Amino acid sequence: MPSNKRIERTHESEGDDFERPSKSELKRRSSELQELGEALIELSDSELDALPLPDTLRDAVLLARRITKHGGLYRQKQYIGKLMRKIDAEPIRAAIEARRESERAATVRLRRIEAWRDRLIREGSDALEALRLEAPRIDAAHISRLIERARAERESRAAPAASRELFRLLRGAFEPKAARQD
Repeated sequence: MPSNKRIERTHESEGDDFERPSKSELKRRSSELQELGEALIELSDSELDALPLPDTLRDAVLLARRITKHGGLYRQKQYIGKLMRKIDAEPIRAAIEARRESERAATVRLRRIEAWRDRLIREGSDALEALRLEAPRIDAAHISRLIERARAERESRAAPAASRELFRLLRGAFEPKAARQD
């Protein structure tokens, strides 16, 4: 026997192309926002203060930093995710991505400096000439003395003091122009 119940449609009319996001899509978005909220916990105080966060979200993040119990921290992260769904997350996403990009650039810079230090110690004067082309403001005589000391330290297996000093000099030579104070 056919049912007299009427099936209600979710669309306003048959021709609408509007579809609600699937349950999976909603879960994906929710998960992304929760991960973004959890990333807030890792930010420094100054980075957190620079973000336009509602007071409730800021307080929840600060509280999460103090929670040490696994279950409590899990629930606090869930709460942060819930708060994140109620705000515009794009400024937060942009700030965290900028932080990550800055960290990546710093890592690349440090690896470059380490490579130069190792090359200088390994190759000596040939590498020093190449370095002078790339960083003309360096004190080549001082670096040459450091290279010799670093080589001697490596051979005698002494503490790498000259190698560390060479690294510091190279870091200053490759410091971003905006950070220099000439």
